[in-house]
Amino acid sequence: MSIDLPLDSMSVAEKMEAMETIWSSLCQKPGDVQSPQWHEEVLAERTRRLANGEASVSRWSDAKARLLKLGQ
Repeated sequence: MSIDLPLDSMSVAEKMEAMETIWSSLCQKPGDVQSPQWHEEVLAERTRRLANGEASVSRWSDAKARLLKLGQ
């Protein structure tokens, strides 16, 4: 199946809304989604950086607001 979205004409807010809709759909059956091995490796590295104080985290609402602001 091929899905055509007018990405070039969509605002960042519209793209974020589309991603949230897709994510919500994927979350309905989380067992159907298989993560590749490299995801585990990236998560382990990020966990290591957090533990060593080399990185910090943001609440999703704050990160989303920053992304939406970038798109304006």
